[in-house]
Amino acid sequence: MSQEPGLEIRVIPRLANIPVADWNRILPSDAGPFMQHSFLSLLEETNCVCTATGWEPAHLALYGKNDELLGVMPLYLKTHSYGEYVFDWSWAEAYSQHGLAYYPKALSAIPFTPATGSRLLAQSDLHRQLLVQGLVQFLEKLQLSSAHVLFPRTEDACLLSELGFMRRDSVQFHWHNRDYSDFDQFLASLTMKRRKNIRRERKQVRDAGITFRHIPGSEMSEEDVLFFYRCYSNTYRAHHSTPYLNQVFFQQWVKAMPDSLHFIVAIRNEQPIASALLVVDQANRKAYGRYWGCLEQHPCLHFETAFYQAIEYCITQGIQVLEGGAQGEHKMARGFMPSTVFSYHYLSDQRFADAVERFLERERMGIGQYLDELAEHNPLRQEKIVLGLGENTQNALK
Repeated sequence: MSQEPGLEIRVIPRLANIPVADWNRILPSDAGPFMQHSFLSLLEETNCVCTATGWEPAHLALYGKNDELLGVMPLYLKTHSYGEYVFDWSWAEAYSQHGLAYYPKALSAIPFTPATGSRLLAQSDLHRQLLVQGLVQFLEKLQLSSAHVLFPRTEDACLLSELGFMRRDSVQFHWHNRDYSDFDQFLASLTMKRRKNIRRERKQVRDAGITFRHIPGSEMSEEDVLFFYRCYSNTYRAHHSTPYLNQVFFQQWVKAMPDSLHFIVAIRNEQPIASALLVVDQANRKAYGRYWGCLEQHPCLHFETAFYQAIEYCITQGIQVLEGGAQGEHKMARGFMPSTVFSYHYLSDQRFADAVERFLERERMGIGQYLDELAEHNPLRQEKIVLGLGENTQNALK
């Protein structure tokens, strides 16, 4: 696809076709672990992301003179809406009812990862704008129904809005470190009801004879990885589902990005019974509670392993934000606060675009009411909170 003279946008079917050095040169300093070339390319190399899984890579790359890479938008052709955490099944159904194809659609996102971050990798606003315009041209050329950009950072969100993409709001729950010295100080910041509940849950786990071990990613053994995958896949089986990520991916990920991982193991009768794998962004002082699983069921084991042990780790390491993934009102009772996150959508058919825009307006009103209801259950003691109006939200709404 051509752009202005001397610039060209190409569709890249494999991330391995882009040299790591070129990728890193345009990568923002605050990009985080999920936008690293290692992470995204491993998803492709281990066939977690491929045509067979409904995630066909079709990355848009902007090139200048002498084949200089100027920008990239990670992009996938999706034949379904699984693994996105922004639900558009009703949109697909509406297309089907009118005899039109919704899939394949174009999706710019981190596969299976609802974390906010860069989606338009470029060093200038002009190059980011050209990537978005190239995305629209891509839709026209392939006659696709729509393009979706999930959880973009503020700079990308503003540009997408200016270029006609419709904003959709959703809610996640994040834990924020207020420079707590230890877990007890964190508990002291909560209401009495929440403190008592958390202490009761933690006591249940201790009384079951369960202890915990923390292992930095750089010290994880092959045995650790295999045990984790047993837990991870067992959780999917318990919900009659199939894991998005395979064992080979985790084995290679630990080798490729050990400093971005932290492993938590629950032990009972000297045997590991559950685990959680945190993704750590030390540079930006953030952590992501992304993967968990167990081989034995015990009351409150999930809360202790995936939440309380993770919070203790964050306090110890000075990590300021722990993102607990998509949805989950139960997280609020454990000190995680609501945060509004965004996705942006472009529908090629103006009739459907108008209908979706009206739907999104109504949905945003519902989100506002939902946040008001959540405010009534604020776990922090003697404080008023404004939900959904964090820095990212405020900037995107300007």
